[in-house]
Amino acid sequence: MLQPKRRKFIKDFRGRRRGVATRGSSISFGDFALKAQEVSWITSAQIESARRTITHGLKKGGRVWVRVFPDKPITARPAGKRMGGGKGDISTYVAVVRPGMILFEVAGAEESIVREAFRKASAKLPIDVKVVSKEELGQ
Repeated sequence: MLQPKRRKFIKDFRGRRRGVATRGSSISFGDFALKAQEVSWITSAQIESARRTITHGLKKGGRVWVRVFPDKPITARPAGKRMGGGKGDISTYVAVVRPGMILFEVAGAEESIVREAFRKASAKLPIDVKVVSKEELGQ
């Protein structure tokens, strides 16, 4: 799974999950992209599952870029543990995703194949997404 190699501080605050993406909202590498429509945390396992689905759907045709990285640690306490005792251990890493953020990009494949691969990958993600192309965004 994806996770940072090292961090300055081990644990983070939860933060606010609102607003729209300003950075990471344009297609930079590929011809087609999967764009987020909702605010959410996406875990490293969900990102990897979607990436594998897209790669499998392209059948060795095309190149895939993953534009999100899970760099936020999420802690969890064991079930049945009493109150107190401090913050729990890190259970997973998540990427904070806001509406408009590009999650995956693909280049070098037919549009119908890419749209089908993105449709299958969207089932692996906990948010509503949209397939966009460079022509649609006018880039």
